[in-house]
Amino acid sequence: MTQARATADRIATLAIVAIACAVFPLVGGRFHVDLATTIMIFAIFALSLELLVGETGLVSFGHAAFLGIGAYATVLLSPKTGAASLAWLLPAAMVVTALCAALIGALSLRTRGVYFIMVTLAFSQMAYYVFHDTAIGGGSDGIYLNVKPALPFGADLANARTFYYVTFALLVATFAVLAAIKRSRFGHALAGIRVNELRMRAAGFSTYAYKFAAFIIAGALAGMAGVLWASKDGFVNPEILSWHQSGAVLLMLILGGLGSLRGAVLGALVFVALKELFQSEALFGAFAKHWQLSLGLAIIVLVATMPRGLMGIAAQVRRAREQRP
Repeated sequence: MTQARATADRIATLAIVAIACAVFPLVGGRFHVDLATTIMIFAIFALSLELLVGETGLVSFGHAAFLGIGAYATVLLSPKTGAASLAWLLPAAMVVTALCAALIGALSLRTRGVYFIMVTLAFSQMAYYVFHDTAIGGGSDGIYLNVKPALPFGADLANARTFYYVTFALLVATFAVLAAIKRSRFGHALAGIRVNELRMRAAGFSTYAYKFAAFIIAGALAGMAGVLWASKDGFVNPEILSWHQSGAVLLMLILGGLGSLRGAVLGALVFVALKELFQSEALFGAFAKHWQLSLGLAIIVLVATMPRGLMGIAAQVRRAREQRP
């Protein structure tokens, strides 16, 4: 009964949040709608990495490579004149990213632990320098998307509200897919690999195949976030693939709480909100130029006081109450 009640409460909470997000563009200003869209793009990116880190136990420090590849694929596959249809551009960019993830995963998954972290970082830096030092994507200056992708039924993706709802729909779809994976036999196998891979291999599971599949799915979902990134800003430069972008998405997961899909979304929300807060000259004046310092200190405080992330606050409060005399 308690478990059923907890499940019902989670469903009710998600429904309330979904309704609030659906209504928000109707009452929010252009700046706030744009900020909320950015948060949702980062939430998709964080969810893609959660499949690797939180569910499979594979800490990747090169996940930004797939975000960048998806963004560059969006621009390079789009025609120079006229708008490409998002109906084929989105899956095409995700397929390109998935193929790159398959290549990188086939090699990097042969390593473990800190070696896996360093290999994924190395591949990400290789991808960064491919776009930075060659003319493929405009070099260090980046590349522009001439016309934003078109939507069916005449909807205009250049409209901030329309883009918000498209991003929101893709975020909900990503969350639903990952939730289904988490409950499936495949998801249980990934959880087993995270806890004890040797035991899973002894039980007859091909752990490499499971990790390889998870790596490709995570890469494709990160590519989806890249498509939205390029479509939103209309511009992509190599910095999207840099190592600090991979570090930022890892921080989102840590802030929200590893092992939780809701935590990944919440972590993206808090990270982007804090970044926007500390960059505000209206609040911090000239010190806003040093927003990285303020953000770093805030993250240190949050992680130190909430070792299990924001999703662990309720458990911390319960333990504190139980320990009171």
